[in-house]
Amino acid sequence: MLGILKKKTKVILDTNFLIIPGEFGIDIFSEIQRIMEEPYEICVLDKTLEELQAIINRSKGKEGFNAKLGFIMAKQKSLKTIKSSAHEYTDKAIVEFARKNPDKVIVATQDKELKKALQKVPVRIIVLKQKKYLLLG
Repeated sequence: MLGILKKKTKVILDTNFLIIPGEFGIDIFSEIQRIMEEPYEICVLDKTLEELQAIINRSKGKEGFNAKLGFIMAKQKSLKTIKSSAHEYTDKAIVEFARKNPDKVIVATQDKELKKALQKVPVRIIVLKQKKYLLLG
């Protein structure tokens, strides 16, 4: 009975991860489902949505389109939005959240600096491999 009440692992999507579907044509949601072997919920930080909106506002063409697609998908999938501190940058907010919940958080990112910081936590990371599939490391 207690196993049913176990909290789901939070899979936190970084901004650049939400851009993958537009950039590479990969369904990140079905790929996450494929690689996860435990109960999970996909989440974004409020800062991630703000960052996508800023890209949409400043960028025309492909970059703006990819950001808009990521933003729309986050809304359509009703991803849980996690509130972060107003003064933190997105990456710092993700690291802080992971540090507080290292055994129940997986971060999906392509950002090299963020990956380095998360390895110090340590926390599991989902990455894009060969521009074709996701891998949980």
